[in-house]
Amino acid sequence: MVNAAKILSDQRKYFHTGATLSYEFRMEKLKQLKIMLKKYESELFQALKLDLNKSKHEAWTTELGFLHVEIDFAIKHLKQWMNIQRTNQPTTHIGSKSYIHKEPYGNIMIIAPWNYPIQLALAPVVGAIAAGNTVVIKPSEYAVETSKLLKEMIANTFEPKFMTVVQGAIEETEELLRVPFDYIFFTGSSTVGKLIMKKASEHLTPVTLELGGKSPVIVDRHANIKLAAKRIVWGKFTNAGQTCVAPDYLLVHEKVKKQLVRAMKKQVKQFYGKHPLKNKSYIRIVHDRHFQRLKGFLSDGQILYGGAVDAEKLMIEPTLLDQVDWNAPVMKEEIFGPILPIMTFHQLDHVIADLQSREKPLALYYFGRKKKQQQKIIKHTSFGGGCVNDTLYHLANPHLPFGGVGNSGIGAYHGKYGFETFSHSKSILKQNNLFDIPLRYPGGKLTYSIAKRLLS
Repeated sequence: MVNAAKILSDQRKYFHTGATLSYEFRMEKLKQLKIMLKKYESELFQALKLDLNKSKHEAWTTELGFLHVEIDFAIKHLKQWMNIQRTNQPTTHIGSKSYIHKEPYGNIMIIAPWNYPIQLALAPVVGAIAAGNTVVIKPSEYAVETSKLLKEMIANTFEPKFMTVVQGAIEETEELLRVPFDYIFFTGSSTVGKLIMKKASEHLTPVTLELGGKSPVIVDRHANIKLAAKRIVWGKFTNAGQTCVAPDYLLVHEKVKKQLVRAMKKQVKQFYGKHPLKNKSYIRIVHDRHFQRLKGFLSDGQILYGGAVDAEKLMIEPTLLDQVDWNAPVMKEEIFGPILPIMTFHQLDHVIADLQSREKPLALYYFGRKKKQQQKIIKHTSFGGGCVNDTLYHLANPHLPFGGVGNSGIGAYHGKYGFETFSHSKSILKQNNLFDIPLRYPGGKLTYSIAKRLLS
């Protein structure tokens, strides 16, 4: 059993030495993180292959390459992020100076999921290191090989009093949640996110919750259908749909449905072949319970394409599911797999009204050429982030914050936003000793009348 109190105590003592505060220290650790990824690259490819059957191409584009970009971006901008910010002030504060200091929270716990077990464990670490914190990483027990390798890599690269990995399942996570970390960063389901937030509240620990939800993709009648099909198929079936920002379901204008479905079928064949279950690079479902859950959704509508399964390999073909409505079980929860339900619409206003009545998703994707319709969707629907005429690509831009809203999450990270997530903005006012404005003090005859004039 993990001794969470001992781990936190050791990291807290180390943090209080001030070792993590300097620019030089943070820069050194970021560079060590990058060197670590290069050193263990072949082992990481192998672990991701064993856990999820990821090809080198998918492992690089969705995990390792993404991390290199994040680290390089932090290295380039760290000095600027750490600068003390001078602020303006009102006339009542003449003679003083005001600043914002970005200070680290202290001791951070990062709870990572299994679907992108390296990227989603280490991308928050980049921000935590840049902000000057110590880190405890709790990887998912479902990504067995990656979790084991992550522990080995971190142990061989960093001192445990600065960064360490705790393996295990629910029991170990609960033990870690019993101790008062200074910040908790969780990526996973909304159901578990609520439990994490509840436990964090016992210590008034701030949290970032990167959750999910049913992210829609909308294809309007004026969209570039061929390109929309290509980008939807890529975004939906990457990692076999086990992506928090994957298009969860498709809303397509009735005028272009047949054309879009035909184009999507063609793209599935082009990406994965006529028999995806025989494709050596096709991603498997993480475990049997999740496989059985997804398999059950296949009977919730009419299969237009795909639908074949391999229980031994834990694989489900990229599947297009028609004749689905809002009451179908597949539409009641996030799918998180290679099944795309399709529904049609006649007017975009009806789509907006439907979306407004449901939980806010982590992502939304709109395909259409008309700027007026694009702006209508952006203005009148609430979601964490998204794309116009694309899917997934927004999360690969380190200049953009990535996070949810409402049921899809709290807080954001990536790039500068990761640094800010793990930093407390400490306000400082430096007052002069040369003169003292008497208006704030009681007892003067004109104090009230002058103060009222200045402050109203």
